Amino acid sequence: MRPVTPAAATYGVTMTDDLVLLDRDGATATMTLNRPAALNALTPESLDRLSERLDEVAGDPTIRVVVLTGAGRAFCAGVDLKALGQLEISDGAVGDLLDLPARGVITRLTTIPKLVVARIQGACFTGGLEIALGCDMIVAADEAKFGDTHAKFGLRPSWGMSQRLIRLVGVARARSLSYTAATFTGAQAAAWGLATRSAPLAHLDAAVGELLDAVLANSQGSLVAYKDLYAHALDGTGLADGLAYEAATGYPIPDTESRVASFR
Repeated sequence: MRPVTPAAATYGVTMTDDLVLLDRDGATATMTLNRPAALNALTPESLDRLSERLDEVAGDPTIRVVVLTGAGRAFCAGVDLKALGQLEISDGAVGDLLDLPARGVITRLTTIPKLVVARIQGACFTGGLEIALGCDMIVAADEAKFGDTHAKFGLRPSWGMSQRLIRLVGVARARSLSYTAATFTGAQAAAWGLATRSAPLAHLDAAVGELLDAVLANSQGSLVAYKDLYAHALDGTGLADGLAYEAATGYPIPDTESRVASFR
């Protein structure tokens, strides 16, 4: 089993002033939100840097999987409201200063031709949860704390929470979580289908490594095809359209013959 090493040494400390650390280890790139003193709260600058990092690996053919995590004890506590300065928050919207770069990041997460795994070791709230929901898979510590706290602060979602959370946990639970602003654990997130799996914090890296090993054993072309097909299915265009799209869309998968040769 491969250890998840790229940013493992930086999960607890800030190694540089870079807002998003990037480390490559074979076919895996690890990106670490690096504002631990602020619980990795999001600013326009950190979102722009994350976008740049995603662009860096998007065209790198040696990278097949991206792990997104946070330095210190939090994945991401959400928006850093201090970043708004004296800008008035009108009708619960944080505005384009944060909305535009955040939506850009989530679009990159959902379209980059790599699988993206969110590694959630601690707090994952509101905007941070919206970022995590843009990833292909989430692996969480059992003890991690999640929550959609928009309503607690008189805010409204604008980065996809209302659309993605409901698809993962169902209508009744999504409404309850958003209406009450309740926190829940990584173990609950896995039980409800929001997280792919959870593990005790001490074993989180092993759980991530085990998942990466299973993913990387498969064809990258097939994985990219699945990512696109699942994204289309979530667009809400209906079963008939989805089936037609699946049947009609071609993907470059160069290793098919080598993988089936022993069965011929």
